[in-house]
Amino acid sequence: MEIKPAKRLRGEITVPGDKSISHRCVMFGALAEGTTEITHFLEGADCLSTIGCFREMGIEIEHTPNQIRVHGRGIRGLRAPQNVLDVGNSGTTTRLISGILSGQSFPSVLSGDASLNTRPMKRIMEPLSLMGADIESLKKNDCAPLCINSHLQSGASPVLTGIHYHSKVASAQVKSSVLLAGLYADGMTQVTEPALSRNHTELMLKGFGADISSLVHDDGTATASILPCTRLSAQKIRVPGDISSAAYFIAAALLVPDSELLIQNVGINPTRAGILSICRDMGADITYLNRDDRNGEPTADLLVRTSSLCGATVEGSAIPTLIDEIPMIAVMAAFAKGTTIIKDASELKVKETDRIFTTTEGLKAMGADVTPTDDGMIIHGGRPIHGGCIDSHLDHRIAMAFSVAALAAEGNTTILNSQCVDISYPGFFETMQKLQEKA
Repeated sequence: MEIKPAKRLRGEITVPGDKSISHRCVMFGALAEGTTEITHFLEGADCLSTIGCFREMGIEIEHTPNQIRVHGRGIRGLRAPQNVLDVGNSGTTTRLISGILSGQSFPSVLSGDASLNTRPMKRIMEPLSLMGADIESLKKNDCAPLCINSHLQSGASPVLTGIHYHSKVASAQVKSSVLLAGLYADGMTQVTEPALSRNHTELMLKGFGADISSLVHDDGTATASILPCTRLSAQKIRVPGDISSAAYFIAAALLVPDSELLIQNVGINPTRAGILSICRDMGADITYLNRDDRNGEPTADLLVRTSSLCGATVEGSAIPTLIDEIPMIAVMAAFAKGTTIIKDASELKVKETDRIFTTTEGLKAMGADVTPTDDGMIIHGGRPIHGGCIDSHLDHRIAMAFSVAALAAEGNTTILNSQCVDISYPGFFETMQKLQEKA
């Protein structure tokens, strides 16, 4: 994909549905009694992997362009899959579904593509095993393929014990995996993490009827607690626009001269929307319109105008709220005045790629002054940014972040393997082109 610089961007857009919430709608709907109706569902490859896994376990899911209908079979209603559960490239599917499968009375195997099968799973295997789950890495490398309940006697139900797990990292995937196993445990299950990570699981499970609560302590640590559950109830859900997808067009409007974009119905959950705080610290002109939190997940329309940005420090408890947006923040920093320091983000190394490496590699290819560190990077902004050849390494967030950089750079840019954006944002490049045409 070759991208030319943009003169300006104008228009109104609605970004795809939130990826994290879309996954959970299907999972929780499958475990609920009744039919869960989902609108503005993300039609990306990762979320389709979640649908495929639950269909393989006997859940009827109607999938039309405007609505998903999940016909739930209850907490104990999943059926033994006849095939390996294909999680594709989705770490969320893998880690969350492992918690659910740990409580089932049948064996299952989870496997994904070559990239997924190199991503670390020990972080969920450890707490699930402490609960009594039978989970093993078939290649003995703490990665997928994962085999769950392979030693379970036919017809028996696993006995899971509620634990209080102290997670080493603030990870919504780890927390959610343990809490979902806690639905099937024999007592309270708690997860304490060093900072509050995304809380979609807590908000949504509560909406479905689970006995779940969370507390942020004075020292900044956070604990989520869940009691075993016998019944969840189907819901009607409109998925908010994904802040991680909106981030690219927020940045594009800020960086491309004479631009003004209205991005509608964006999820602004504080545990996800850290990029908006960083944008404010960098001097961004963003106005919130039509705020709404009636469905438990706060949303707003975002009016974004071209701004002169300055450097900022991104660190500490902010990192879990913007971990997926760091490549985009780094690109913004390259165009900003002054120095931006990103630290405490070693989690970047275990995403679809090592995003410390792939982000700094891309920035250097475009002329930026950037130095990678063990847990982040240092970017000295203000140097001329020129077009270049960017290897996405099949990482959708790298491809989209540098596509935005290309709009504001001098000269043309080529993004290799740009089709990977379909994982989270089908139609990304079409939307980008329309905003230039409307200008």
